[in-house]
Amino acid sequence: MSVFRPKYITFDCYGTLTRFRMGDMADMVSKGRIPHEQSPAFSRDFAAYRLDEVMGAWKPYAEVIASALERTCRLWKIDYRPEDATKIYETVPSWGPWDDVPEPLGRVGRAFPLVILSNASNAQIHQNVEKLGAPFHAVFTAEDAGAYKPRFRAFEYMLDKLSCDPSEIMHVSASYRYDLQSARDLKFGRRVHVARGFEPIAPEYATDIISDIGGLPALVGL
Repeated sequence: MSVFRPKYITFDCYGTLTRFRMGDMADMVSKGRIPHEQSPAFSRDFAAYRLDEVMGAWKPYAEVIASALERTCRLWKIDYRPEDATKIYETVPSWGPWDDVPEPLGRVGRAFPLVILSNASNAQIHQNVEKLGAPFHAVFTAEDAGAYKPRFRAFEYMLDKLSCDPSEIMHVSASYRYDLQSARDLKFGRRVHVARGFEPIAPEYATDIISDIGGLPALVGL
């Protein structure tokens, strides 16, 4: 691994830094309504519909969750309950970081400006960021950009706000589909995949692969 000294280190938040609990939320919805052994498949379908929901024009994240959950329930032929979608949306700000995040993130944050680009709403994200225990130069959301990742417009909004070239940025994410494919296409200088097991490894989209945030300081010479 060669050392890279970025102007900014940018991050996806949920799944990468914050422990992603959507699987638990999907289990809450499907419990007692489908066979237990099929709950992972229900969760995967819910994830797929959430991705599909963010590929068009921006709409509030609460609507993304509600529509994705309704479509998943329709696919599984179970009744959709709007209160389930509301509970999922309202639970997100309570999620805290992965255990491996606070110490190395704080160490890196003392040497480089840290930035978050998230698909969350402004009403959610700041409570999660406070739990990370590290200083952030900026936090940008899809609501700010008027577009969700993986659309280029979300990343371009961040680049405009930071007034820098993508080649000067190290982008860190646990997702190829939402982050690293777009970061590769937009020619970000370094693209770091945090291999938390959410997606198959696709090394052509990453310049570096680490198992957790503990591997990040070495990439920037700390």
